[in-house]
Amino acid sequence: MPATDHTPTQHPVSVLGLGLMGSALASALLKAGHPTTVWNRTAAKTGPLVAQGATPADTPAAGVTASPLVIACLTTNDSVRELFEPLAAELSGRTLVNLTNGTPSQARELAAWAREHGIAYVDGGIMAVPQMIAGPGAYILYSGDEEAYARHRDTLAALADTKWVGADAGLAALWDLSLLTGMYGMGLGVAQAYALVGSAGVPAKDFAPLLLDWVVAMTQGIVPGTAEAIDSGQHLTDVSNLEMNLAVLPNFTETLAEHGVSDQLFTPLRALLERAVAEGYGADGLSRMVDLLKAPEPLRTP
Repeated sequence: MPATDHTPTQHPVSVLGLGLMGSALASALLKAGHPTTVWNRTAAKTGPLVAQGATPADTPAAGVTASPLVIACLTTNDSVRELFEPLAAELSGRTLVNLTNGTPSQARELAAWAREHGIAYVDGGIMAVPQMIAGPGAYILYSGDEEAYARHRDTLAALADTKWVGADAGLAALWDLSLLTGMYGMGLGVAQAYALVGSAGVPAKDFAPLLLDWVVAMTQGIVPGTAEAIDSGQHLTDVSNLEMNLAVLPNFTETLAEHGVSDQLFTPLRALLERAVAEGYGADGLSRMVDLLKAPEPLRTP
């Protein structure tokens, strides 16, 4: 029997915007064997990719018309609108995958504009830094036109693992920003920890192994545990309730003050804890804070 050819199908794709991330995306497509056209406002940035086999486009219009799949990776969504609105006719009948960081409302506005002009629009949130593209651990969230996403999924898989989050074009940005919110919260806590222990002259490298183990262990419990409490509505805890957390908070703020470290990260926490206890949620766990953060009016016990 003749050998079966398992070579992946190669599809033309254009990448407009060649910053660090855009260049990483285009390079990954080239390495996967996809004919790739590239454009950037500063033409010199196409050079390294042309050396890898990319075709340079002299104009955005030439970049758009070169491929049925157009990937945008620009600085802001304002830049996306500025670049593509004059190219609506050229984009018509093609798929625009916007991997520019933005807000859910911006994604929905772009999707509405795209529909008016016969453009299939898919929004994306890249959960990776450029060096991670096409490597383990990287993934991209997608939302919007599901048919277009399915049609081009194999090509997009050359960039990173793909995760579909829904037909609402704003969902990829919402998931993206929510994940980044968790990252920033963790990062700020880590910074605060290093500042405090460092005030006593402890080298960060000596503290790092314990901090890493502690953060990983706590995250593994807090993330799924909080999700279960939110979905079930059961926030009572016998571990560390909100009243206990409020009682020990001065230990943190006083120690920070004694060591000349700012307590500005703890100021909003105090306000939330005081509100929770005042509203009768002192026996609940930290998962109750989710309701406090999103509720426009003070919560009342059912």
